[in-house]
Amino acid sequence: MAYRDPALPVEDRVNDLLHRMSAEEKAGQLTQFFYFGSFTAVPDDFDLESLPPEHRAFVEQPAMVRQAVRDGRAGSLLFVKDAAVANQMQRIAMDETPLGIPLIFGYDVIHGFRTIFPAPIGIAASWDPQLAEDAQSVAAREARAAGIHWTFAPMVDITRDGRWGRIFEGAGEDPCLGSAMAAAQVRGFQGDLGRESLIAGPKHFAGYGASAGGRDYDDADISDAELHNVYLPPFRAAIDAGAGNVMSAYMDLNGVPASGNRWLLTDVLRDQYGFDGWVVSDANAVRSLETQHFAKDLTDAGARALGAGLDMEMCMFEPAYANLPSALEQGLVTKDALDQAVHRVLTAKFRMGLFENPWADEEQAPPVLGRDDHREASRTAAERATVLLKNSGVLPLADGGQRIGVFGHLADSRRDTLGPWVFAHDLDETVTILAGLRARAGDVEVEFVPATAVPQRLSPSIFDQQETTPLPATPADFDAATERARAVETAKTCDVAVVVLGQPQNMIGENASVSTLDLPEDQIELLKAIHATGTPTVAVVMTGRPVDLRWAQHNVEAIVQVWYPGTRGGEAVARVLFGDVSPAGRLPFTWPRHVGHVPIHYAHHRTFAPQDQDKRYWDEPSTPLYPFGHGLSYSSFEYGDLEVPENLGVGETGEVRFTVTNTGESTSDEVVQLYIHQRHGTSSRPVRALKGFQRLHLGPGESRQVTLELGPEQLRYWSAVTRDWIQDATVLDVWVGGDSTAELTATVTVTA
Repeated sequence: MAYRDPALPVEDRVNDLLHRMSAEEKAGQLTQFFYFGSFTAVPDDFDLESLPPEHRAFVEQPAMVRQAVRDGRAGSLLFVKDAAVANQMQRIAMDETPLGIPLIFGYDVIHGFRTIFPAPIGIAASWDPQLAEDAQSVAAREARAAGIHWTFAPMVDITRDGRWGRIFEGAGEDPCLGSAMAAAQVRGFQGDLGRESLIAGPKHFAGYGASAGGRDYDDADISDAELHNVYLPPFRAAIDAGAGNVMSAYMDLNGVPASGNRWLLTDVLRDQYGFDGWVVSDANAVRSLETQHFAKDLTDAGARALGAGLDMEMCMFEPAYANLPSALEQGLVTKDALDQAVHRVLTAKFRMGLFENPWADEEQAPPVLGRDDHREASRTAAERATVLLKNSGVLPLADGGQRIGVFGHLADSRRDTLGPWVFAHDLDETVTILAGLRARAGDVEVEFVPATAVPQRLSPSIFDQQETTPLPATPADFDAATERARAVETAKTCDVAVVVLGQPQNMIGENASVSTLDLPEDQIELLKAIHATGTPTVAVVMTGRPVDLRWAQHNVEAIVQVWYPGTRGGEAVARVLFGDVSPAGRLPFTWPRHVGHVPIHYAHHRTFAPQDQDKRYWDEPSTPLYPFGHGLSYSSFEYGDLEVPENLGVGETGEVRFTVTNTGESTSDEVVQLYIHQRHGTSSRPVRALKGFQRLHLGPGESRQVTLELGPEQLRYWSAVTRDWIQDATVLDVWVGGDSTAELTATVTVTA
């Protein structure tokens, strides 16, 4: 059989195999099942009939999936995270089916596998694409050792509404920063697609981050101009970086479900962007075409998804794509369309070398998953992601001689330190903020009072149920008033109080949107009570979204945003608080004062009354609490010597040069940012738009000249007037500085 010959070109092998396959086997290759074997194990003598039907279905699902693999009705599985299990399932596919086509295993490797890195929004806050690439390279090495071939990441949705739970999973609000992070993560995951690499699957194509009201799964209504200029560029950057897979979105985009949208999946993704990999649906999204009243039944749903350009269906139970042979007989799909989708999936399997070596190395997995250098990389990433929002001089902490009080249950919650979307972690090796501070403080006394309750969701989600360890819970004998009084008495005896605020990890992520950005009430009451003691207070914020920090900003001495910092997060936070490293993370989103501000972003358009732009609300300034790109340091920086081209022709590339000087006494990083505004043209443009950035490492008194490009890539945009990309002859305002309010400015005239 020619397809078994590794000496032949991939194209020849794929075509030979295609000719041997039945319609049912082709439909099987386009089907990916969840595999719940890791989450639903029950004793052999367990009485399944005692379970409600919906629960019994989950318990019985692993056996159903194994039979589907045996019958050739599955080409891929997800949620297999153990090398031995991967090999067991692979043996069924290779040895018990007529054609022996290997499975391809996918998994949600979002911000680490065994070693957990900061949440992706935190990695974006580093403004360091190389860091993002390195982090995902570690994640790929660990996941591949466990038998995984492909990740449903990076999540590259632009998000401008902090209520949306999946804001933590992306790079924030800006397409320039988002595109850089998307491309870097693809490079990190895929590498050269060797034995330590994963196929990257950027998601969710497209517009999911604009779900109405920040409510997960709701429809998105996005203008063509905003779609092309804001939401699609990170996907294009990921594809240009070589992403082998793309995941479609759940929701309606402008009235058409994304998983059945031919304009999106074929006209844009393939014809405009040149994507040649395969498209997978999000979970049950093909079946959901019927639920969304787009398709009349599952056969119609499968036919319309395939016809739109969606190659593989991800599902938990009964797949719509199982009906493709029937749809073929009825003329609802063509043989060419079916073969084209299967061709893409098989091509990926051949390119990964799965026909020659489909097996995971069960002996090699433990040492790879236990590598110390991976843990060190996690700590470094958390340090670089930390954002100092406010500091009146209490930080860094004195090295010795201080008694430190630590307050808030999140300070010692290992599971919450890791953040959401992790499933193969080891809690025993997780360093909490409390543990990190105690280790770093040495002989200095560190007192801890949990003091706050664990917030509870209205109802558990499927992701809670997939936890392999119990989620943190408030002790049964917890009394808020007693605990707060104990915290206050402890704070009075301390030289500094570190209050850890935020949200537990299951309050954010998929199906975890919120209607308010308020912190839990007992956390704010605790913060106020401790501050009232007169003890200098540091608020450490552990979240993946902006929260209402107005009171803290106006009252406490310092505020540090640490995201969900990961496996070695506590060590990193301690090193930042003690000044071993100077914080240099910068916000990847605009931080609103109040939930009533959202959606909010810095790159809005100029109104006809620009002088009133900051007074648009009657009861609250319409300025953000912290601007996009904001972040403080233990040092200070000065910008000067700005040089720009006086004239620049359309299509030409010029250089923006300027000097940055560390004017403080500490070695520190600075993130330099380049913004522009176009004064006139075919369409109006944002008041400011990020067009370049660079993270610098500068010693005290050190100066560095920075050069950033300004050319067609930065100046073109999609116009609703021309229905195409355009670059105008115009006048540009150019700013450079440390955030989106940068003041050093010059002008450039762009000529035709």
